[in-house]
Amino acid sequence: MKKVMLLCALLVTSSIFSSCSPIVQGAAAVTTVATMSNDRRSAGEIIDDKTLNFNLSNIVRKDAILEDMHINFMVYNKAVLMTGEAPSIEARDYLEKQIKQKAPKIRQFINEVSVMPNSSYLSRAKDGIITVQVEALFLDQEVFHPAHVQVITERRTVYLMGSVTKREAEHATNLATKAKNVDKVVKLFNYLLVRPAKEIERDNKRKVEAERRAELEAKKAELEAAQTALQQQINELGTN
Repeated sequence: MKKVMLLCALLVTSSIFSSCSPIVQGAAAVTTVATMSNDRRSAGEIIDDKTLNFNLSNIVRKDAILEDMHINFMVYNKAVLMTGEAPSIEARDYLEKQIKQKAPKIRQFINEVSVMPNSSYLSRAKDGIITVQVEALFLDQEVFHPAHVQVITERRTVYLMGSVTKREAEHATNLATKAKNVDKVVKLFNYLLVRPAKEIERDNKRKVEAERRAELEAKKAELEAAQTALQQQINELGTN
């Protein structure tokens, strides 16, 4: 638990002082918690999602009408969640129109942008801390791998995306609600009927290997105990 808290503190510090953005949403922006080998997307799908996220951010950044708006994106398997604030309904609709026109490869588009003044940097910092807390909670459990669920927080609402089973989704949601200052958790999952066969096979191999190591350690301890007992008998015979 101490390791998790230390990681959490380091990630918060890295998030707040990142030179890339005033506020970085969560641990994913500053560290690779989960490797590509554990992601349920292929390497190509991961690259496509990262490229799409980058292009979406550029659309907002390079449009004079949108440049002062606070907008965040989360992309998983070409499903796009857009959060943040827009000054008017017209600006929000214009933003959505631009996204759909300039990024036609989007499979699903979820617009969670609210019509209101931009959130403060303090509010965004608090959201970043919530995201880090949730990701830290995901590290300290064994129901799913942290790579399976992406997290973003907007005005104390936590959004979760990924390809998971219903059991994994419920566990992730329950963990997210335990983070401090969370008002709401929104599930945007792609549900799997069962875990991928390759994951089950990999876990079974790890279990067999762990059992084999435990058995070897037990035999080693047994032999060392026998050796100690024999040495004690030899010492006693020598004394006599």
